[in-house]
Amino acid sequence: MTNTVYSSGLQINSSQSKGDILIVDDQPDNLRLLSGLLSDRGYDVRAVMSGSAALMGAKAQPPDLILLDINMPGMDGYNVCQHLKANPLTGDIPVIFISALNEVLDKVKAFEVGGVDYITKPFQEEEVFARIQTQLSLRQMQRILQAQNDHLQQTQAELRRLLIQEQELNGRIEKMSALEERNRIARDIHDSLGHSLVALNIQMETALTLWKDAPQKAYEFLVEAKQLGSQALNAVRQSVTDMRADPLQGELLEVAIATLTHEFHYTTGIAPECHIEMSLPFSNSVNTAVYRIVQEGLTNICKHAEATIVHLQIQTTPTELSLTLQDNGRGFCINGNQTGFGLQGMRERVLALAGQLEITSELGNGCKITAKFPRMTV
Repeated sequence: MTNTVYSSGLQINSSQSKGDILIVDDQPDNLRLLSGLLSDRGYDVRAVMSGSAALMGAKAQPPDLILLDINMPGMDGYNVCQHLKANPLTGDIPVIFISALNEVLDKVKAFEVGGVDYITKPFQEEEVFARIQTQLSLRQMQRILQAQNDHLQQTQAELRRLLIQEQELNGRIEKMSALEERNRIARDIHDSLGHSLVALNIQMETALTLWKDAPQKAYEFLVEAKQLGSQALNAVRQSVTDMRADPLQGELLEVAIATLTHEFHYTTGIAPECHIEMSLPFSNSVNTAVYRIVQEGLTNICKHAEATIVHLQIQTTPTELSLTLQDNGRGFCINGNQTGFGLQGMRERVLALAGQLEITSELGNGCKITAKFPRMTV
């Protein structure tokens, strides 16, 4: 059942509305005619008889569309439309002007003040519905586009926020990794330099003891002491260089690893079998840790393993980077080597990046190093 109320305004409600339409006309007969036609077609209709009432109604409850008569006393349709478009609350409401055939319709002015279309009296029903539905459809599409644009902007803002958080997190990780690397190198300097200095001191004391009775022997001990001193100095210089420099030097991890394996091949005559798949990028801190582990691992193999075969595999997935370095050398008792051969440094690097490290080795059965680094997320 449709309820119709006429006074300073007209309200018509429908159970299934196709849209909310505000009709503005100073002629009651026109209001009744248009209201009846539109309500029968399922539109919600509000009707007012003056421009001031139209402005108040549109502000209080913005309609989906306004049908606006041009010739009205006090405030004509052009003036009403200008006020509507000047208000942010009502500026995007489409306005269709109404004009009688015997009235002068200034079409240019109608569009200049913000009108989107016009209808002439007497009304042709199908034309009225077609023009109204066209504007309502455009209005609905504009709302959908606006909602999608708002959602897109919110998504972009959220992505920017997450990106900033990720950059800040990566920055903190880089600083922590750099600090851990410096601490590790400092410990290495302390350990290696301490050992060299002890040996150097023994050589010097022995040389002093033999200086009078066996000068030739003393000289030999002094030569060894000189060599130990040079080795210690070179070790310190190399450690300081490592502490100051980026080991990757701006190169891709694959390129830096290739350089390591070439140097290893040149030194040992062993060409490592490499399988490297780095299709997914990881942070520089992870790449640096991987490089250092491979570097230390190859160094240990070169110095201690007496291996003939070396396998290296690096692979990335959406969730982690995995590294495996294995040799067929003489191996060692893992329980008795928790800190030696750079193993402690490897553990520290992996743990600093929330990774996992597994080292398996037995005497006579080589050594296998497996490290996994998770992809850091915010």
